[in-house]
Order: sequence, then C-alpha cells, then structure tokens
Amino acid sequence: MTQTQAKDGGDAILEAFRNLGVDYIISSPGSEWAPVWEALARQKINETEGPTYINCWHETLAVDMALGYTRVTGKMQAVLLHAGVGLLQGGVGIHSAFLGEVPMVVCSGEAISYGENPELDPQGQWYRNLSVVGGPNRFVEPFVKWSGQATSPHTLYEQLVRAGEMAQRVPKGPTFLDIPIETMIHGWSPPAKIRRVAQAPKTQPATDSIDRLSSLIANSSRPLMIAEGSGQDVAGFDNLVKLAELMAIPVTESASIHANFPKSHPMYLGTPEAYLNQCDLVLLLGSRSPWYPPNAGPASATVVAMGENPLKGQMAYQNLLADMYVEGDMTITLQLLTEALEANGAATGSNAAKIAERREYWKAEHDRLNANRLTVEEAARTRQPIDPAWLCAAISEAMPDNAVYAEEVTSHRGQVMRHVQWDRPQSYFHPNGGLGQGLGLALGVKLAMPDRPVVALMGDGGFLYNPVTQSFGVACEANLPFLTIIFNNGNYEAMRRNHLHYYPNGDAAHSDIWHGVHIPGPDYPKLMDPFGGYGVRVEDPADLVPALKKGLEAVNEGRIALVDVVLSI
Repeated sequence: MTQTQAKDGGDAILEAFRNLGVDYIISSPGSEWAPVWEALARQKINETEGPTYINCWHETLAVDMALGYTRVTGKMQAVLLHAGVGLLQGGVGIHSAFLGEVPMVVCSGEAISYGENPELDPQGQWYRNLSVVGGPNRFVEPFVKWSGQATSPHTLYEQLVRAGEMAQRVPKGPTFLDIPIETMIHGWSPPAKIRRVAQAPKTQPATDSIDRLSSLIANSSRPLMIAEGSGQDVAGFDNLVKLAELMAIPVTESASIHANFPKSHPMYLGTPEAYLNQCDLVLLLGSRSPWYPPNAGPASATVVAMGENPLKGQMAYQNLLADMYVEGDMTITLQLLTEALEANGAATGSNAAKIAERREYWKAEHDRLNANRLTVEEAARTRQPIDPAWLCAAISEAMPDNAVYAEEVTSHRGQVMRHVQWDRPQSYFHPNGGLGQGLGLALGVKLAMPDRPVVALMGDGGFLYNPVTQSFGVACEANLPFLTIIFNNGNYEAMRRNHLHYYPNGDAAHSDIWHGVHIPGPDYPKLMDPFGGYGVRVEDPADLVPALKKGLEAVNEGRIALVDVVLSI
C-alpha cells in the first residue's frame, strides 16, 4: 500500500516530534487532529521510524503519563489535547509538570475561520461551542514556560521545534502551542535542512563554587544533607551515596518527589527536623521547601542550596535561608564535589579520625531509628482494624526489591515514607500539585520501566480524584499492568485534621458532625471486573501479605490488580 495524500501540517508536527527525539505522542484524541492521524498512518505505511501513538481516555491522564515517563527517562514527550475544554481537563497535569520542572510539549487546536472560508469547512462545533475568546493560550499561560500559536503553515515545524527546545532548557517545564486546523490542513514542504535537534546541555557549577563547598565540607564537624530532587536519575542517586560514604554525611529527605538514597544505608536518617540544630553545615539537594514553617531552618548552620534552579519562580513564596548557592545539574555537581574532596584528601590525614567518629555516631542513630520502626511495625501487625504502619510494612514484605512506588497518599504519607522500604534508584515517585494524578503517574512510570513492577499507593480520597476507569482502560489497552493499593479509611482525613487545626474545641469536634470528610466509596475491588483484573478487599491484618502477593502475581501475569485495605484511621 502507498500513501495517497500529499504532506500537510500533520506531517510537519510529526516530523518535529521525530527530530526532537519524542518517543510517544500521548493523546486524549480530539477531532481537530485528523492531519496528525493521517501523518501517523503515512508513517506506518512508509515504515518510517517515529513516535508511537498512545491512545488515552482522559486529558489529565495523558499529561501525567508523559510526566511519569519523563521523570524516569529524562526524555521530553509530546501531548495532544482537544481544543479548549480538553486543555482545561489536562490543566492539573500541566500545572504539575510546571511545578516539577518536567519538560513536555503540549498542543491543542482550534479553528479560526469558523466556517466563513468557502474553501474549508471546519464544522460547526468550533463556532458554537469550542472557541476561546483570546485563544486557548489564555487557559495555560500562568503555568507553562512559554505559550504561542502556530500562525502559519510555513512556521509550524520550526515553532514546534523551538517549543521543544525551550521546554528542555533551565528552568525546564511544559511549553504550549495552539495549532489551528487551518494551519494543520494546509500543504507543507519540509525545510531544506531537517536535523535531529541537539539535546540541551547539562549546566555545570563554577569551579570556584565547588572548591569553596568542598572546603566547607572538609572543615565541617557535623554536616547534614537534605535531599529532594537529587535522585531524579540513577547516576545522581549513586553519586549521593558516594559522597555520603566518603565524608560520613547523613542524608535526610523533606517533601521528596524521588527516591534519593537507600533507606537501609547507615547514613540514612529519614526526616531532617531533629538534626537541624545539631549541624554546622546543611546542604540542600534540589530542595524547594526543606523545612516548615519557612523560617524553621537551622539556627546557626551554614546553608548551601544546590541544584540547577534552586530559586523557584513557580513558587509564590520560598525561604531557603541560603548562605551560598552552587548552581548546576545535580548529578554533575555531586560528582565534581566528590572528586574535589578526594583530590584534596579531605577524608584522610587529620580528618580521618573525625570522619570515623561521625560515621559511627550517625550509624548508631540510623540503627536506633530502624529499631524504633521495627518496634512500631511489630506492635501494629495484629491490630484490627488494620494499622497503616502494618500496611506499609506488609507492602515492604510482599513486594520485591525492584518494585516502583507511585504514591498519592495524603493522610498517611508520613507512614509511607517511614515504613515502606526501598533501596534502589527510581523506586519512588510523588506527583506535584493537586490530587488526581497518581494513576497517570504510575502508568507513565510503567511505560518507561516495563520490566519493573509498579505499585500505585493511593488514599481512597485521592483515588477518587483520579480518572479511574480511564486509567485502568489505558493500562489494559497499552499493556501496562500495575498494582493499586488503596489506603481506605473511609475519610478525607486531611479535611478533618485541617478542621480540627482551626477549631480544636469547635462544635464539629464536640458533636462529631463533619462536613466534607466522609467517603461513602464504592466496592473498589469490583472496579477490576470490567478489565479482567484481580481485586480484593482486606480487613484482617493476617490476610494482608497474601493478598498483596496475589495482586503482584496478577500483575506479573499481565493483568491489573487492586487491593483495597480497610484501615483504622
């Protein structure tokens, strides 16, 4: 079979994505994208290499899948959404990408002739329902890095390439291009020079910054690291381990969105609050908000903010209390810093005894924390209803060490961070921004790591914010099986806690009358029935590990699975 149509703007779009190195076009399909569907058909007919199309059932899901894939691979993806309303549906995911500095190119369409052009009928929906006064850009301008409209078929290709290049520059983030159907359907002639677009270079800190910081570390008695974004890639995770081991610097985590450090490592201490005023030097590794309230940082320590973009313009307020900035790609910075310390002999000579003492001190603290964790888990093991600490411990017991957790648990997130164990890089991901993104994040992670079991940890409230049936449908259609574990306490517990924070002795507290708190949720395991998945409800703590293992077995067989765990609180 040979192609029958001449090239048009759909080919320009596909060629731009191809040369930007996009692996997937992830789309909740809209009627304006017929030229792209034609170009994809031609790509298949001609057996041309290019992006794979993934059919999504919801706009937020499409954006979050792209986000999850990029957070694993570092490779920017493309998202096509339908018109104005589709763009609004995808807004929560785009906002999340903006907050998390995740590059992606998002496009939506429109018609600008409204049926008045006698040579092109865009159809009446654009005149009656879908047009946006001032253009769709207005919907996303506050939370994208750049937005524009493809004003001509002659500029469409380079506009998309430019949008992709900008998305990948520091600070990274989503870019948006509105592409009218009149531009897409117009004939297109490729430019004389078609190139594979150069990758964005990694930024590197200045040599004097590394020298100064290595000197601070070498002369410090009690340094501490607070990690948030250092584990974005495998090398960054490994480089942090090398630095911590070389200088016996403990690692803590605050508001982490990645797995940054092995939890079993003797230099791992959990959260930083108890140690801030024991230290004379605090290194912030990609931390946006290392402590709360913002002024609750260390009283006397020198604070060094590290990362390629430590001052976040997307945050309305930020107070890092930083005395020094070392700006550059985190993975490279950690490598250069470790090399500088080794070259200067910072861990030898007169420093050796100090580092040995520090290593033993923090190892003892790690062991104490670990013993406390195990004591809590053992005490929770037989409690009924099921204690959240035992659920987290059971997850660690039932899941293999290569499991990947996409977590959207609100009330029990602290327990997840304490009691669910992981030691490998890229084993934990948390979405930025609003609820309703955990399942899409899990699917994107699974797309990037098909050989690792992916587990979505979901509060029952957060779960119901997600496009649930759409997520499970895409998982089956795209062969992306994953396990969902619901932390089911029947409440928006965060709502109740916030209410009590403001009114601890209020009428609601005395009467037990709560508004916006109770969740009369569905029979969650039955959501698996239409998709041929495995579903089970667990109320007895003794049944928990076997149920989790059966869910994992189903995933390994290529089916989706859901374990609904009824909790005490």
